[in-house]
Amino acid sequence: MFSKSKDTTTNEDREQFLYAQDRIRQKKRLNQHFVIFLVGSVFIIVLNQFMGVGSEFFIKNWFVWAILIWAFLFIVHAFNVYVTNSFMGKEWENNQLTKLREKQRKRMIELENKVEHERKITKKPLAQEDINNTLPPELE
Repeated sequence: MFSKSKDTTTNEDREQFLYAQDRIRQKKRLNQHFVIFLVGSVFIIVLNQFMGVGSEFFIKNWFVWAILIWAFLFIVHAFNVYVTNSFMGKEWENNQLTKLREKQRKRMIELENKVEHERKITKKPLAQEDINNTLPPELE
């Protein structure tokens, strides 16, 4: 009852689980978007054709344009879920993060070297607080 539970899941397993969960959520939202698109399109057609809504608009078949624009937005959504995510997914994000960290690390080294070089050129003695910060704790 009070025994320690052994957690056998690794960090990689957890990441894979979260990625799969995110992909399922994306596809679910896309399917919901498709159903709403179909129902909404039928509703717009019924409003225009049978109830005469929008007959006073300057565009005669305005509902066609509304449905086409909505279809375009649905296609963009589907493209994001199935195409963009496949080559710009979690692995791509991790690679970009690694590259950015490496770039920042190199920049920090360059700045440290520049400061050290400027310090040597000016031959400015270190302030007492800088000396204290550079000494190991056992020598303080």
